[in-house]
Amino acid sequence: MTPLFRKFLGMNWVLVLTMYGLLVFGVFSIESAARHIPVPDLLDQPDLWGGWFADRQKLWIVIGSLVYFAVALVDYRWLMWLGIPMYLVGIVMLLILMSQGSEVHQLTVMGLSFQPTQLVIAAGIIMVGFTFQTLPRIHRILGHPVCRLGIIAGLCGVPFLLVMKNGDMGSAIVWLPVAFVTMLVGGIPFRYLLFMALIGAGVVPLIYFIVLPGASERGNARINNYLENLQRGHITNTDKNYAEYRVTMAVGKAGWRGAGYGSTSKDSLHHRKDIPWKTAHNDYIFAVIAEEQGFRGSLLLITGFALLLIQCLFVAFYSRDFAGQIIAAGVVALLFAHIFENIGMCVSIMPITGIPLPLISYSGTFVVICMFLLGLVQSIWVHRYAEEMQNEV
Repeated sequence: MTPLFRKFLGMNWVLVLTMYGLLVFGVFSIESAARHIPVPDLLDQPDLWGGWFADRQKLWIVIGSLVYFAVALVDYRWLMWLGIPMYLVGIVMLLILMSQGSEVHQLTVMGLSFQPTQLVIAAGIIMVGFTFQTLPRIHRILGHPVCRLGIIAGLCGVPFLLVMKNGDMGSAIVWLPVAFVTMLVGGIPFRYLLFMALIGAGVVPLIYFIVLPGASERGNARINNYLENLQRGHITNTDKNYAEYRVTMAVGKAGWRGAGYGSTSKDSLHHRKDIPWKTAHNDYIFAVIAEEQGFRGSLLLITGFALLLIQCLFVAFYSRDFAGQIIAAGVVALLFAHIFENIGMCVSIMPITGIPLPLISYSGTFVVICMFLLGLVQSIWVHRYAEEMQNEV
C-alpha cells in the first residue's frame, strides 16, 4: 500500500460525507432560490434559470474538490507557509478595493469576481497558527501571552479595520469570533480575556457612534433598524424593514413540512418574489429553504452543520501540534460565525448582513475557500501520526 493511498483511506470520512451532503443540499436549494434571476442566454427559457446557477455551483464544487483532496493529502505543516503570501496578497487586494470604493466589495481579476475578505480571513487563521507554532522557538519571550495578544491584534486587527473601511460590516464581524477563539485556544489566560472584554465593552459606544457611521452608512442604518425593531417588539412591514419582515415571515409560516421544493403556490413568498429575489440564492437562501422545506428541512440543515463543526473540533483535539489545534478551531469559528449570522438575520436575532451560508449559498470562490479550509482540517487529521509513522519507517 502506497503512502498516498494510505493517507486517502485514513481520512475522516464522516467529515467528508457531511461536507458533500451539505454541498448537494446547497445545489438543490440554489436551483429553487435562483429561479427568478434572468440568465442572458436563456431569457426565453425561464424554467432553466435556476438550473444555470446550480450548474455553476457544481463547477465550483468540482474545483473545490480538487483543492480539498490536494490539501488534505499534503502535510499541513508545509501548507502553513502559504499563509504568508496569501495574507499579504489579500491585504493588498483590500487596499485596492478600498481605493475603488466598490459597493459590492468585490474585485474582478481576469473576469473572475470575488471578495478578497474571504481570502484574507482564511490566510489570517493559517498565519495565527503558524506564528504561534514558530515564534516561541526563536525566543521564549515570543510565547508570552502579551506577545501572542499582539500577534492576534496585528493579524486580525489590520484586515478588520480595512474591511470596516470598505463598508462590509458583515464580513468584518466574522473576525471577532475568529480572534476570540484563537485567543482561547492559543492559551491566553482568562484574566487577559476578561480585561479585554471590559475594554471592548467600553469601546463599543465609540465604535457605534463615531467609527461605524463614517465607515459604513448602510451598516449603521441596518443596526439602528434592528435595534428599533427589538425595542418595538415586532417588525413592521415598511420600506426599510422590507427584507427583514419578509424573510422572517417566510421562516415563521413554513410549519413542519413547508410549501414544498420549488413551490409555485400563490401563498409562497419566494414564488411571489417577496423574499429579495436577486439575493435569495446567496444572502437569503435559508429563508427559501425554511419556507419550502419547513422545520424538518431547516433542522436537517442545522444538524448537518453541527455535525461538521463537531468533527472539526474532534480533529483539533487529536492534532499533533499547537498549530493544528489553532487552525482547526479557527475554521470552526469562521464557519460558525457565517452560519450564525446568515441564519440569525433570517429569524431576527441578528441585523441584516450580506454574508453567505457556507457550502449552501451560491458564492463561487467562497465555496472553494471553505473547502480549502476543510481540507486543512482533514490534513491535520490525516497527519496526526505522521512523526510516529516516520519513526517506524
